[in-house]
Amino acid sequence: MDIPIFQVDAFTAQVFRGNPAAVCPLYSWLDEGVMQLIARENNLSETAFFVPEEDHYRIRWFTPVAEVDLCGHATLASAHVIFTELDPLCTRVMFESASGPLRVERSGDMLSMDFPAQPPLACEAPEALVQGLGKKPSAVLRCADYFVVYDHEEDIRSLEPRMDLLAAVDLRGVIVTAPGSGSDFVSRFFAPRLGIDEDPVTGSAHCALIPYWAARLGRTELHALQVSQRGGEIFCKDRGERVTISGRAATYLKGAIVAG
Repeated sequence: MDIPIFQVDAFTAQVFRGNPAAVCPLYSWLDEGVMQLIARENNLSETAFFVPEEDHYRIRWFTPVAEVDLCGHATLASAHVIFTELDPLCTRVMFESASGPLRVERSGDMLSMDFPAQPPLACEAPEALVQGLGKKPSAVLRCADYFVVYDHEEDIRSLEPRMDLLAAVDLRGVIVTAPGSGSDFVSRFFAPRLGIDEDPVTGSAHCALIPYWAARLGRTELHALQVSQRGGEIFCKDRGERVTISGRAATYLKGAIVAG
């Protein structure tokens, strides 16, 4: 049986930018080992798999080396596939996940995800973290990832981290962020221990970025840029225990995996 597969560039309106995710709609779950092999073969930061369940879908995400509990850009990409390919009249989709319910709504070409807020908390900075980033930060906090704050956008853009050292830190990955010169804030995301040296645009990181910057700037609606090489644009809203993470998506390819 062939397995449908789509590749979608998330948090961008045009292909070759944003964060590419593979999406495999399924009628029933594949063996977990097979899903991991597909993710490894795709060699993208995330491959999403989802199956229908009553009035919603259940979704899972795999990096090339491991399953993860939450992924923003591959959720956005999955909703884009449902809205454009599977159910074009649909304007709202609910995913059940390891991180609870995740709702995505469509308004024109904008997709808005309802995710849990994960405000970062102050912590001690591991030596490998500071050495790996190569530049002293103004603050270090933690959530699911280390959350590292710098003073200027150029600090973020100019980082050339040592991935061997960042791979030794004890959390999922490393968010680096600073005030933006043409946006409210900028960020980058590194997760070498999950097989992702730098993620182009990281929706799940904004579960922590949004409450941090909303509190710091005193506003609930924010405009963000992830300043990786591909780059991406995120429209944000702080809603207390939940955040809204919005962006666009563009389909790069449609195809099928020919099962052996």
